[in-house]
Amino acid sequence: MPALPGIPLFLIKRLSFLSHLRPISRPGESRNTAFRWLYAPTPAALGFAVRTTAACLMAMVIAMWMELDDPQWAGMTVWIVAQGSRGESLSKSKWRLVGTAIGVIMSITLISAFPQASWLFFPALGIWLGLCCMLATLVHNFRSYALVLAGYTTAIIALGAVPNPDNVFMVAMSRATYIVLGITCEALLAGIFAHNLAETARRNIRQKLRSALVSVSDALSGLLEGNQAALVRSRALFGPLLTINDQIEFSEVEMGPHAHEGDHARAALAAVSVLLSRGLGMAVRLQSLDQAQPVFQKTAILTRTFFESVPTRLDRDEDVETLRHDLALLRAECRQRIVDALTEEIAIGDRSGQDPRIPPLLDQRILHNALDELLGELEIAISEFEASHQVIRGDHFRFRLQSHRDLREAAYNGIRAGIAVIVAGLIWEVTAWPTGLGFITFVALICGLFATRENPVLATSNFLKGALWAAFVSFFLVFLVIPRLSEYETLVAALSLPMIAGGLAARNSATALHAAAYTLLLPNFVHTWNQGRWEEIQWFNSTGAVVMGVAFAVAIFKLVLPFDAAAERWRMRRTMLQDLRALAIARPIPLAQDWTGRNIDRFARVIRHAGPTPSPTIEGYLQGTLAAMTIGLNIIRLRNVLARNQIPAQARLALQATMNRMSRFTGQYDRASGVARRATAILRQIEAREENISTRIELTRAIAYLIVVSHELDANAVFLDASKPFKV
Repeated sequence: MPALPGIPLFLIKRLSFLSHLRPISRPGESRNTAFRWLYAPTPAALGFAVRTTAACLMAMVIAMWMELDDPQWAGMTVWIVAQGSRGESLSKSKWRLVGTAIGVIMSITLISAFPQASWLFFPALGIWLGLCCMLATLVHNFRSYALVLAGYTTAIIALGAVPNPDNVFMVAMSRATYIVLGITCEALLAGIFAHNLAETARRNIRQKLRSALVSVSDALSGLLEGNQAALVRSRALFGPLLTINDQIEFSEVEMGPHAHEGDHARAALAAVSVLLSRGLGMAVRLQSLDQAQPVFQKTAILTRTFFESVPTRLDRDEDVETLRHDLALLRAECRQRIVDALTEEIAIGDRSGQDPRIPPLLDQRILHNALDELLGELEIAISEFEASHQVIRGDHFRFRLQSHRDLREAAYNGIRAGIAVIVAGLIWEVTAWPTGLGFITFVALICGLFATRENPVLATSNFLKGALWAAFVSFFLVFLVIPRLSEYETLVAALSLPMIAGGLAARNSATALHAAAYTLLLPNFVHTWNQGRWEEIQWFNSTGAVVMGVAFAVAIFKLVLPFDAAAERWRMRRTMLQDLRALAIARPIPLAQDWTGRNIDRFARVIRHAGPTPSPTIEGYLQGTLAAMTIGLNIIRLRNVLARNQIPAQARLALQATMNRMSRFTGQYDRASGVARRATAILRQIEAREENISTRIELTRAIAYLIVVSHELDANAVFLDASKPFKV
């Protein structure tokens, strides 16, 4: 395989929000700078910390006023549902209610089915949690959260009722009350500070799409200039596109009752993704040229000038209209160049295709046709961009991007969670540990929270560090401060600063996972209630059980079917190969948007595996995944050419032979690329003899697609051979 261009550091920096990696420290960075999030927070981080702390304390005080038995669960719920944006919080709250309702029903069912039968109860609980974690791996955003929540809520309620199974209904209602109270308090405080939410959401969608269009325009301008660094930059854009797609769902929640702006925004992102793929295909065609193309170079200069004007013309609707007008003129220029080349070929009068002037003219038509189609995708993206921030009456447009699903990973997650609960139950049964039920509860909680993470070992290890910090801070609160308090006001004053610090840490990427554990567990470790305060033995027993539960979950993730990035990437390669075969024969013809969505997701997964410095193997995966997406899109386009039935029978046979070979593609041999090259040669001969103009244009399209397919198959032969591990 040829050497791949290196991915510079900015690739990881631009995509750092897709992973849970520590930011890369700059040389000479002082330790004080690392704590800037604490002593010099941003206004947004400070507002989040103060608002969420107030909501948490309000929920705990109300729970204590209502004389509920475990008020800390209300405060813990606030920190769980609190998110950086209002849309995320509302979405998570909604799905938390759904998951809680399912968990309540299942907890009552399990306790009722297996009273006083622990070795029927624990396997059943493990199977249920495992099933929830497995299904959660196959969905996204907070729908996944609702499923894992249904699993560990069942564990929390059912284990709380184990000492007295007859009381399971009251325990379930108690936990549900805490959750509703916490969600209500968080929503109330967040809603007070949320102004013009719908308008802000629309503005955010526009800004995100604008940034995507500007970045892609810049990359395409570089590609047309022949800049190899632009190729690397364009690869780096796929990850942010996927993140923006996820964030659109939250903006839709913030808009409240609305039309289909979110669907148009997702369609715009899909068009941008296809646009990037076409740009990379254009780079392939430029590399395959045998002779210079001065006519195309002039068109390319006009196109680069147009792309450079895009950023300044996306802010106002009036400027967007002129942008679309100029885009239409540029596409007309491409078509005129195609007509000029055809006219010149006809004037030459050589129907055999042997005249040396014919191949350059055909290449000129291929390049201009490819550029016209690229600009067509840009036109779709701009149209959807406009529709994404306007209310269109009678609009029924729907759009969703598909994602990559790894069934084996889902099965591993389910098996791991089930084993964790069953083994934890065995430990409790054997040792008769007085606080063992709390240990099992938090084993189930941590396994549920992190089962769907791609690298749960890293996530749970950081979570354990946060739990230790929460235990450390709560030690001073429980032993020195809280026993002296008797009023709500002084209790709130004592807890405010530790919680605000946790909220600030939650808004800092390097400490976010530590803060998640700290803010979640601090109310539990402090454990305030009306009837008294923790004594020393109670605190050590309860806190020790929780910390050991988190540590046990870390051990389970390390020892039971541990995460293996190389194995996951290998499975992903095999899946891509299967998908490529299916694209060639599937009925109906697959949609380009579905193929694009799955591969963007795969691309983002590889980025998350990259680490601070991507290895040559990771670079190869990035290149190979993008190549597979480009090959698939061109296969879909070739199938659409066949479906239109506007080419001669001999050309159809050549294309069909290519599709037949692709349907049996293994990557082990170069037969598919050889068939594609032979089809290209046949179509070039047929095209040179064809007299019908529309047929010649259709043949030109097919030739352009075949060139990209054969080139990418050859250039990525090692990656596309999934019969053995891929290493560069």
